[in-house]
Parts: sequence; C-alpha cells; structure tokens
Amino acid sequence: MIETVLDIVQKLGYTGIVVFMLLESSFFPFPSEIIMIPAGVLAAQGGMDPWLAVAMGILGSWLGALLNYYLAVWLGKPVLNRFGKYVLMPPERLAKVEKFFYKHGEISTFTGRLIPGVRQYISFPAGLSRMNMFRFLFFTGLGAGIWVAILVWIGYFAGKQLEHISKETIDQLWHQYSTQITLGLFGFCVVLITLYIIWYRRKHT
Repeated sequence: MIETVLDIVQKLGYTGIVVFMLLESSFFPFPSEIIMIPAGVLAAQGGMDPWLAVAMGILGSWLGALLNYYLAVWLGKPVLNRFGKYVLMPPERLAKVEKFFYKHGEISTFTGRLIPGVRQYISFPAGLSRMNMFRFLFFTGLGAGIWVAILVWIGYFAGKQLEHISKETIDQLWHQYSTQITLGLFGFCVVLITLYIIWYRRKHT
C-alpha cells in the first residue's frame, strides 16, 4: 500500500497530496508522513515546489476536517445521545464536552491538530459545538500547517542526499525523527495550554 501511495504521489503530484491528506485528516487511519515526506523529497529533487506542497497539504487537511465537522453536525449528536453511553459518553457528559469546546474550541482545535491520534478526530467536537467556521478553519489550518511543514522539511532535507524514495526510505526517516518531533510538539502544546490557562483565568477573574 505504501509503495502504491508513493507511486500515486509521484504521478499525481499536488492533486495526490490533497486527496491523501483529505483521507488522513478525516476518520480514515492514514499516516500523513507517507504522503508529505515523499513530497518533500520530490521538492528537494526539483519535482515539486515545497511551499506549494505545504499549501496543498493544508488544503487536504481542511477538506478532511470539514468532512468530520459536518458529519458531527448532521449525525453526531443524535447518534451519540443514543449510543454514547456504550462508549463512556452519556448525554450529560456529551453536554459538558460541547460546553467546554464552545468556550475553548480555538486552543483545542489548534493543539489537537499537532497530537498524533487526536488530529483526525478533533473536528468532531468542533462540529458538535457548532464552532465558528472562520475560527475553525483558521486554527485547523494553523495546526495542520505546522505539522505538514515539519514533514515536508524532513523530506526536503533528506532529498538533498537521496536519489530516490522508497518504503524503506520513509521508514528510516520517520523512525529517525518521529520521537523528537512527537516530544517537541507535545512540549509545545503543554506550554501553550499552560499559557492559555493563565490568560483565561486572568481574563475571567
């Protein structure tokens, strides 16, 4: 599957980035590094513009996030009200989640896009709370942009030293940098959330 994705990204270029990042940003368990690292390698070798690759990655992330947002708007609350108790989300807890996201949707959306395993699903509570669309797109794009830019930079840096890309290449690059990236982004989110809590308490006291 990875080899197929690589081939499609190389052949379809920017369109392939948008399509696969749409999948990655929705509820499909599709790793973004498989898409954006090869895009960075191709950019380093003259096959793509790195800034345009990042822009297409953000566009795909927006489309996938909007899919989840509107799924939550159209289907989410009735389904969760009926079946949420089976996944530890009874109606009263769901109401609290909605209320929290209504107040803190911006910081939640932004930091959620930077956390593995969360970024694909952070748009659901945004849709449930009917988060303002402009703010939703802005903070989604900001978080997704940072993540996509990091992956493209990894690929671009490696692409200056590689003649071709392969599944093994992506595996090696991701294993080499994933721990540092994850820890760095987690630390960044902790600091940002701490500052936000301090600001919020001062504003409301």
